[in-house]
Amino acid sequence: MEAVLWIVLGIALAIAEAFTATFLIIFFGVGALAAAGAAALGAPFLLQIIVFVTVSGLSVATLRPIVKRHARPAIETGETPFGVEAIEGTHATVLEEIDGAHGMVKIDGEHWQARSFDGQEKYLPGERVRVIKVDGGTVIVWRDDLPNI
Repeated sequence: MEAVLWIVLGIALAIAEAFTATFLIIFFGVGALAAAGAAALGAPFLLQIIVFVTVSGLSVATLRPIVKRHARPAIETGETPFGVEAIEGTHATVLEEIDGAHGMVKIDGEHWQARSFDGQEKYLPGERVRVIKVDGGTVIVWRDDLPNI
């Protein structure tokens, strides 16, 4: 019965990983599946916990740096950026006044929540700004004083 619980935990952690961008939770799912194997072999619960912690820790320590090293942005690899990554560096037109807390811009016909990069600058409707970074569903913008890229 303990093996089934570990398997359920491992699957739940794998599913939870799909909703994050960290690529961390999956390694605890691997640890849970290893603990399920220990439970299936009849290991006591304390040993199952030790297997879970050890495999999870080793997975994070050894595999995560490898994955992070290979997961580089498209701009570094020379590939064409797409999705949110393609928005960074583009121009936007201010629709509603932007300050450090809120605002609205238009990027290629789409409306985005926006805020200023330093939190101090304010941009008025009609001004042109450049997207510095995307933070969830909000773009962080700055004065468009850069040449076209």
